[in-house]
Amino acid sequence: MAQWNLDPDHSFVLFEVRHMMVTWVTGRFDKIAGMLVFDPLNLEASSVEVEIDASSISTAHKQRDDDLRSANYLDVERFPKITFKSNGVESAGLDHCKVHGDLSIHGVTKPTTLDVRFAGPAYFQDDDRRYTTFGFRATTEVNREDFGMMKKMDIENGGFMVGKHFFLTIDVEADLHE
Repeated sequence: MAQWNLDPDHSFVLFEVRHMMVTWVTGRFDKIAGMLVFDPLNLEASSVEVEIDASSISTAHKQRDDDLRSANYLDVERFPKITFKSNGVESAGLDHCKVHGDLSIHGVTKPTTLDVRFAGPAYFQDDDRRYTTFGFRATTEVNREDFGMMKKMDIENGGFMVGKHFFLTIDVEADLHE
């Protein structure tokens, strides 16, 4: 089965989390690396490993980004990487699968399922090399407290300044160099 490399120039991770329980803050991690073993005709034999540089978080607001990098949340000095390593894949349709594995954030590892859609292949030639490319979008919902990010700032209506749950979307382009 072919091994595919994530293209760092066309791959990133988005997240969304509630602010004051009424609006959404969206951010991204800009540095991601990893590889896939993938065959669209044999999804169950596929696997994936992804590593995200936690310090590459960006919400376009410096004070908030610094707080998210601090010990209040990601604590990037102690836990510089967020990782996902699959341990099973099941087909869920023509361009759709569920990828089961272990997600590690903030030094805590928990079983997680990614809902994955994929598109491709696309082919192109650059100089004397031929490339085959697939695109993948994986989504999941995460409870930050499950990963030891316990900071709570209560607000008057009974909610929190930062929601407990956040949504991750991993968008990647994976290339096979022939």
